[in-house]
Amino acid sequence: MAGHTTEVLVGGVVLAAAIGFAVYGAQVAGLGSSGGAAYPLTASFRSLEGVNVGTDVRLAGVKVGTVTDVTLNPETYRADTVVSVRSDTQIPDDSAIIISSEGLLGGNFVEIVPGGSPFYFEEGDEITDTQGSVSLISLLLKFVSGGDGE
Repeated sequence: MAGHTTEVLVGGVVLAAAIGFAVYGAQVAGLGSSGGAAYPLTASFRSLEGVNVGTDVRLAGVKVGTVTDVTLNPETYRADTVVSVRSDTQIPDDSAIIISSEGLLGGNFVEIVPGGSPFYFEEGDEITDTQGSVSLISLLLKFVSGGDGE
């Protein structure tokens, strides 16, 4: 009987630790608080590799929103994307939006590179200065093939 009680106690401690990690992870990821209202902006990318709904939108490394919709435009064959940006974040209307990588092993995220305009994007505006994701594999292949040809 004592062994069974010990197993139950250890299981309870493991379960409590798992719940604690889940709550902490949700807070770090920003799931616990919405941070207030948000407004949508659209952008069209050549490639959205590694980005999907829920991916972070960052400005100067700080999360300011998320990707809320991704669809393929059948006429342009580009990824039409909607990002939701916190309403307390004003973005100059000459800003660029690019797909960035957290490193070799990290995932991709959407980064807003602010411009210098005194005017700001309004709800529903389109960011036209976009740069899609670059495949690390294709870059390595270009480097290797370029080195062999010389």
